[in-house]
Amino acid sequence: MSDVVFRALLDAASAAYRPAGPFAYHFARGKLGADPLFRLLLRRGMFPATARVVDLGCGQGLLASWLLAARRLHEGGRWAREWPTPPKLLGLRGIDRNPHDVARARRALAAEAAIVEIRQGDIATLEAADFGPVDVVTVLDVLHYLDFAAQENLLRKVRTALPAGGLLFARVGDTDAGLPHRLSTAVDLAVAFARGHRLPRLYCRSTRSWIALLDRLGFSVHSEPMGTGKSFANVMLVAQVPF
Repeated sequence: MSDVVFRALLDAASAAYRPAGPFAYHFARGKLGADPLFRLLLRRGMFPATARVVDLGCGQGLLASWLLAARRLHEGGRWAREWPTPPKLLGLRGIDRNPHDVARARRALAAEAAIVEIRQGDIATLEAADFGPVDVVTVLDVLHYLDFAAQENLLRKVRTALPAGGLLFARVGDTDAGLPHRLSTAVDLAVAFARGHRLPRLYCRSTRSWIALLDRLGFSVHSEPMGTGKSFANVMLVAQVPF
């Protein structure tokens, strides 16, 4: 994607957060601009052409704003030719337990209420029925905050909720990565502390362990490397329910 198109996408996706206050806007712009995750999702065409998405641990709804902005740019003829067509969201339900993030997400995405629903709730207590009709579930940088039993319980419910061909995108850390993993963990703890949370205990696994768990739950799984630098030891797991 050219720098011009990327800046336009970053401007459009982060501008939605101005009504939610300076913190929401600057956090959105910094995260969307620096985290390779968001570009990876679009560059590799990972979403189906049309999708109903559930974003677990959605924070202030950055994924929703990013995907909606990308679609608007494409429909306005301002998309990069070399990139796949961004998905058309039929609906996106975001769930997060932080009331401040939920409030910021709702304010920023108020104009998209017909498509985007942001709920406050604990993803560890969800039931499969709570997902509603869904094609893609995302759980990005969240699973390590749940204990091992809760991780498996949640992923089992995701597997039940998704139809044949449904997708799960999970970004996780890799304990086998050594120092990069420890650096990534330190960043997670620092961010949690800076945002007013008590320092959590983290429940991390190796990539091999994550893949084995998802395979045992009935997914077909492969990993997508997240590159270097700020992504540290993160890995994107793409898990699909077999047809």
